[in-house]
Amino acid sequence: MRDKPRQARQITSRHLRLLVLSLTTLVAISLLSRLPAWTLLELRSFDYLSTFDDPRPPQDGPVIVAIDEPSLADINAQWPWPRSLHAELVRQLRAAGARAIGLDIIMAEPSNPDNDAAITEAVGADVVLAGDETLIETPQASQLIRATPLPQLIEAGAVTGIASIDLSGDGIFRRIPGYEDGFAAMLAKTSGARHASVPAGQLIQSLGPARSYPTVSYYQALDPKNLLPPDYFKDRVVLVGLSLQNAPEIDKRGVDAFATPYTVHTGKLVSGVEIQATIYDNIRLGLSIAEARLPTVAACILISVLLAATTVWRSTGWLTIVTSAAALLAFAAVSFSGIRLAHVFVSPLGPTVAYISVVFGQAAFDFAEERRNKRQITRAFAQYISPDLVRRLSNDPSQLKLGGERRTLSVMFSDVRGFTTIAETLKDDPEQLTGLINRLLTPLSDVVMDHGGTIDKYMGDCIMAFWNAPLDDPDHALHAVRASLAMQAAISRLNTQLEREAAALGRKPHVLKMGVGINTGECIVGNMGSNRRFDYSCLGDSVNLASRLEGASKNYGVALLLGEETAKLVTKTYTVVELDRIIVKGRTVPSPIFTVVHKADAEALAAHQAFIDAKYAGMLAPSDPVFDTLAADIPELAGYYAIMRDALTEGGE
Repeated sequence: MRDKPRQARQITSRHLRLLVLSLTTLVAISLLSRLPAWTLLELRSFDYLSTFDDPRPPQDGPVIVAIDEPSLADINAQWPWPRSLHAELVRQLRAAGARAIGLDIIMAEPSNPDNDAAITEAVGADVVLAGDETLIETPQASQLIRATPLPQLIEAGAVTGIASIDLSGDGIFRRIPGYEDGFAAMLAKTSGARHASVPAGQLIQSLGPARSYPTVSYYQALDPKNLLPPDYFKDRVVLVGLSLQNAPEIDKRGVDAFATPYTVHTGKLVSGVEIQATIYDNIRLGLSIAEARLPTVAACILISVLLAATTVWRSTGWLTIVTSAAALLAFAAVSFSGIRLAHVFVSPLGPTVAYISVVFGQAAFDFAEERRNKRQITRAFAQYISPDLVRRLSNDPSQLKLGGERRTLSVMFSDVRGFTTIAETLKDDPEQLTGLINRLLTPLSDVVMDHGGTIDKYMGDCIMAFWNAPLDDPDHALHAVRASLAMQAAISRLNTQLEREAAALGRKPHVLKMGVGINTGECIVGNMGSNRRFDYSCLGDSVNLASRLEGASKNYGVALLLGEETAKLVTKTYTVVELDRIIVKGRTVPSPIFTVVHKADAEALAAHQAFIDAKYAGMLAPSDPVFDTLAADIPELAGYYAIMRDALTEGGE
């Protein structure tokens, strides 16, 4: 119950941190969106989305008459070609049924009078001639220069259209030029298009890479009857301009060729005349795309932040990655749907960055918190349990319940017999006494940890340990007994070392003997103590019995005493024999106690059980030969039988 307020504070703290992260993200994106680089990134996302489904020109779109390499070779004349040649082209196109003709060729200055007269005679109200507008900036002033066709061409009925286009900061053409008398706009009006209004500044819908529009060479259009299919130009809008068959690479400067949204896929530039054809179709078909207004964009970013906060509200993990991937795809899908269905571009960049910032920002906080918790767990338990168990706990803290829980444990107490006498002998040599304690406790502690035990505490030369907490151990009783036997072996090895050292120094060795008590039962285990200092420990009646067994082991002449439940759990692995029944403080029913023997046949074990039954029935006498018989058959219990005989002798006296 005491942990609930703490958990509530942790949740509140996490949610507060998430709120601060969300607000910070909103402010940061608001500031970033003012940077030119941000705008270019949004436009680049538009490039991919607007060309994702590879839109192509409509079937009734313009036809391109290309001034290309084959035409340059066939006509074999120096560029610019004589205007009389363009006049012949106009007459041929008109005769072939072209509805409107756009010449993306600047004719702003006089040339040969005969050639000028020829083109003046050929043009009419169905012909749009290209003009140009250039802004020249100098330190002194900015000057706008407009180049228009020769006056006599306009007087002959030709229409002027400004063919200039605007490029974005990254050099890509994306927007409808802001000219009411733009080349494509005037061509749309001339051809009688219904939707001829100019959506100046709106994003253009690209209709394929270079050479997507139907294209014929200039020399073919000069003789359409012989070189082209019948009625190829009938009732079509025709644009004439420079268009190289091999579109130049993006990293090579081309003549009248520009990068478009499709360039991100192909790396190719698109000719100016094809760009005019694209503008024409955008105007007449209403394909251009408006950019969402600021309130709409802000609302989308806010929704993204709220979705992100909802995603990580409780926790972060692998599911967060899956959810985030789905959310990012959804942002792109919504943006794409806006382009296709509503002709509105809502950039997915802002919502995507906002979502990623909140989700991965919170994930980073959670990761740092988890690492901090792991370090705390490692520090807290490294002194109690083995490094392997510490790693398991830190990797899965859910296996750990702090603050106390009820569990079945196998509890062990071990104590060195006669260590008080040894300490008294070494009272004038504290360094040797400390060294001896360390040499004793180190191998014993290693044995406990190697067998998966948790060291509760050291009490002088006594060790208290338990199994089955904080990690589950189904064989906790077996591991505890194995550890106790291994501890006895470690004591024997230490005694051998002490004997050699004492012999080398010519003094009497200190012989160490240990008694162990193990009991299995239900306990309360957890962090116990104060807020400033606590131990991971266990409490309960079963713990008291384990302590009592350790203390009683010397009274029965054995090194190990087991409680009844422990004995039941290890009887399949070890030979366990009952020794007596004792009454523990706080209990009224006697508790049987057991020990482990290693060398005893079935007949000897049966005789021992009969001995125990007779003992409980009060049918033993000090002179009974069974004491000597059993001591010979089970040498490990010879001391026990002697103690039992002495007890009867003293009782008889």
